[in-house]
Amino acid sequence: MFLLLGKERFLYAQEPKELMDIQTKLDLVKEVGEEIVTEEELKILFETKKNPIAYDGFEPSGKIHIAQGILRALNTNNLTKAGCTFKMLVADWHAWANNKLGGDLEKIQTCGEYFVEVWKSCGMDLSKVEFVYANDIMNDRDYWKKVMNIALNSTIQRIVRCGTILGRDESDMRQASQIMAPVMQAADIFHLNVDIAQLGMDQRKVNILARELAPKLKFKKPISVSHHMLMGLGEPPSPGATTIERTIALKMSKSKPHTAIFMTDSEEEIKQKINKAHCPAKEVNENPILDYAKHLVFRKYSVMKIERPEKFGGNIEFENYQDLTKGYREGNVHPMDVKNSVAKYVNEMVKPVRDHFEKNKKARALKEQVDNFEVTR
Repeated sequence: MFLLLGKERFLYAQEPKELMDIQTKLDLVKEVGEEIVTEEELKILFETKKNPIAYDGFEPSGKIHIAQGILRALNTNNLTKAGCTFKMLVADWHAWANNKLGGDLEKIQTCGEYFVEVWKSCGMDLSKVEFVYANDIMNDRDYWKKVMNIALNSTIQRIVRCGTILGRDESDMRQASQIMAPVMQAADIFHLNVDIAQLGMDQRKVNILARELAPKLKFKKPISVSHHMLMGLGEPPSPGATTIERTIALKMSKSKPHTAIFMTDSEEEIKQKINKAHCPAKEVNENPILDYAKHLVFRKYSVMKIERPEKFGGNIEFENYQDLTKGYREGNVHPMDVKNSVAKYVNEMVKPVRDHFEKNKKARALKEQVDNFEVTR
C-alpha cells in the first residue's frame, strides 16, 4: 500500500522503469573487458550493489595518445552508464617510482593536469568521475600500513613478475623504487575501496595479486576487468613471447611516437601515421587499423562508412566489425579503404581535444610544458 502522496508517490512508482536491468549492465562491462575475473562475481555485485566503485589508474608520463584518451573515455563511460561510481587515480608517485620523466615529480604532476584537460574535451562523462591524486593520500598512515602488509605477504619474485604493469619485463627492473610500484598499486585497490579494478590487460597481474591477498588481509576482493590494449601502428613482434609480454609489445606506446597517435595530433599527422601503418591485405589478426575500427570506430559510431571512387567499388557502409573483416578477408576492402576511413573517424574523435588545447589558455600552457618534457621509459 502506498503511503506517499502527490509528486513523491509518482517518483516512487516510476523509479523501477528507470532502473537498468542486470544483463544490460553486464553487457556494458563485457564490451570493456577482454578478460573479467570473474563474470559470476560481477553479476552478483550488480545484483547486490546499486553503485559499485570502479577505478582505473594512470601514470602521467608525457603526451597522451588515443589509447589513453579516447579508449579510456569510452571504457569509463561504459562503467558509469552501468551505474558505477568511477575513481580515476592520478598515479603521480607511481610514475615517480617508475622513473618516468627522469624521476621528476613536478613534471609528472604537470602531466597529470594535462591528462585531465584531455578527458574534459574527449567525451568522458566527468560528472560521474572522481579524480584522486596519489600525492594527496601519501600522508595517510593507513595507506602505508596497507603497502607494508602487502609487501610482508608477497615474495620478491612475485612482485618482480608484476613488473609488466610498468611496461617492463623482469630483466628491466633495475631500480629498487620499481619494486615499490606494484605493491603501491595493490594498496590503491584496497585504499580506494574498489569493487571493480578496470585497467588494461598489462595490469592484470597486480589485480590478481590483490584478489589473492584480499581474504588474508581482510579486504574486499576486487573484480578484475582488463580492457583491450590498443595496438601501435608498427609491425607485430616475432612469435615466441608469452601472452602478456606480446600484449605489451603490441600496445601503443609514447616511447615509439611514430607508431602512436596523440590526442593533439593534427589531421595531417593522423593521416600520415595511418597511411604508413602495418595493414597487410586480407590479414585481420594483429592488424592495427582493423584494431582501431573495432575498438574505437564501432564503439563510438553505429556505422563505419568507407568512401571511395566508383572505379574501386564506390562507397560502402558496415554496421558491425564482423562484416568489415569478412569483406577485408575476401579482398573486397583494400587496406587503403580502411586506412582512409579510420583516419577520418579518428580525426573526428581527436578534433574536439585539439580545438580545446588551441582555444583554452590553461590547456595550451600545459601542452607547451609537456611537449618540452623528455620522455623516459
